[in-house]
Amino acid sequence: MTATDTIFALASGAGRAAVAVLRLSGPRSADILATLAGRLPQPRMASLRRLRAPGSGEQLDQALVLWFPGPASYTGEDCGELHLHGGPAVVTAVGTALAALGARPAEPGEFTRRAFLNARMDLTAAEGVADLIDAETDAQRRQALRQADGALAALYGGWADRLTKLLAHQEAAIEFAEDDLPTDLGNRAREGAARLGAEIAVHLADGGRGERLRDGLMVAILGAPNAGKSSLLNALAGREAAIVSARAGTTRDVVEVRLILAGVPVTLADTAGLREAADEIEEEGIRRARRKAKEADLVLTVFAADVPPDEGTLAWVRPGAMVLANKADLAPAPAMIGGVVPLAISARSGEGLDTLRASLAEAAARLAGVGDAALLTRPRHRAALTEAAAWLTEAAAAPLPELTSEALRAALRALGRLTGRVGVEEVLDVVFRDFCIGK
Repeated sequence: MTATDTIFALASGAGRAAVAVLRLSGPRSADILATLAGRLPQPRMASLRRLRAPGSGEQLDQALVLWFPGPASYTGEDCGELHLHGGPAVVTAVGTALAALGARPAEPGEFTRRAFLNARMDLTAAEGVADLIDAETDAQRRQALRQADGALAALYGGWADRLTKLLAHQEAAIEFAEDDLPTDLGNRAREGAARLGAEIAVHLADGGRGERLRDGLMVAILGAPNAGKSSLLNALAGREAAIVSARAGTTRDVVEVRLILAGVPVTLADTAGLREAADEIEEEGIRRARRKAKEADLVLTVFAADVPPDEGTLAWVRPGAMVLANKADLAPAPAMIGGVVPLAISARSGEGLDTLRASLAEAAARLAGVGDAALLTRPRHRAALTEAAAWLTEAAAAPLPELTSEALRAALRALGRLTGRVGVEEVLDVVFRDFCIGK
């Protein structure tokens, strides 16, 4: 893969369609488009042309052709688009002609990678494009659009500019100590490092909201056998996702369903009942239930209103857990369970389920930070910012100006890896490997 190649890819969905879009980018784009379409159209104006195969002159299709000369294009290179009739035979024939004229099929993410390499976007914006393609919900779409439009780049770029200025002042204090410069430049640099480190620490202390919105939340349903966990799962899912039986221990493994709450993807997991296991299979199911509860973003602890609360489930009544008294159609809910006022529900009759859904949606929006601007969205961001904050702390406390300077320089390198300003070769493959073909 080299940036000197001319690449092409299907940018629309695969299969039979009314219209298929083939994208082209690279130094030979103009020659290839002119050969196929007879001549280049006016830049950024769609022109209806007959596409002909090189050599034979056979008509391949009648298509709209668009020409985007660089650098004012998505990739920063000369680009073109062919809006074809969407039959597979047409797409295949035109793709074969493009290859015959010297273009090659693009690799996943190669168009966006070229846009980054040509300074059309930074790494965080490129990741926003990938998230936008994968967005399932409006909340994910909004977060991805903010990132693709440069919200994170503006924040991190501003920090990098401030850090560059701090480093310049510290370097000046070292290199020109004998000149007529302010005597407190070193103190200013250390104080500025402390302030910037504190801002980054606040940004990091976000509870993982942006990552939760991007990846989705996990909600575990936990409780004793026959507390009605599977019935609750089915009621919330609106379908028979889990087997329901009066026989205790029916659920042996984790059963999951996917929901959308407040624009947040949520995986709801029904788990095996907590009790002394009757056999090794049930024991494994209970072990998985406890592990799922530990990994979950939210735990629904379910008790049956018609029996006393069991000790196994009471152990999971913790801050942040949602306590439910199910089977409220059979008996009144206890006033308190484990020091918490439970929500009375009935998975069978539907009592309290609307209130539960509203509470779950509110919790999902809070945990995922729906509506918050400029949230970090990937472990890569968190790792680089954590490193930068650590170096800034070291810079603020360094006993020698040379050590302050070195720590500031290391912090700047860490921030540079976020946006792609410095030291990014090792992260490029990670950033672009999950893109779809044609983007």
